Amino acid sequence: MLSPSDTLISVATLGKTVGLKGEMRLHVDSDFPEQFRKGAEFLSKDRQIIVLESVNDERGTVKLQGVDSPEAAQRYVNQQLFTTFEATRQNITLAKGEYFWFDIVGCGVFEGTLCLGEVEEIERIGAVDYLRIKTDIGLQLQGETKQFLIPYQTPFVLRSDIAEKRIEVQGGLDLLQAS
Repeated sequence: MLSPSDTLISVATLGKTVGLKGEMRLHVDSDFPEQFRKGAEFLSKDRQIIVLESVNDERGTVKLQGVDSPEAAQRYVNQQLFTTFEATRQNITLAKGEYFWFDIVGCGVFEGTLCLGEVEEIERIGAVDYLRIKTDIGLQLQGETKQFLIPYQTPFVLRSDIAEKRIEVQGGLDLLQAS
């Protein structure tokens, strides 16, 4: 169940009303469309719980619980749907070696024993996810740039350990120095 006090993650936006029963377009902004199913709970920006009564994947629409007309649905148009880190962990099953972006952010990035910095954000460019690294202050004092990108794929990423908040890379120092 969602806890309104947790940090919120935007996962979708409700669009215009469709039909006569209060259905709405759903614009998904998540790598996990499977979370949008009958009975799924989300939070609004003002932290009110919104429950999906039905989902029509073919039409890209949803119907909210308690919303039975276009007029009632109109008040939800352009509202974002949010979830929490904990709800995401409970509702989404990842394959071995896959991680949530919010678990990667904050990890230290190391090449051997050298700390290159810390993951600030993940950027998707085309089909590739890039780690945006805030360069370690010691390397910045040696004249290196304040941040740089590393593709989150082989051959650059050797190992990710979310429990230790540590990502081991190769070629990262070269990317940093070329930035």
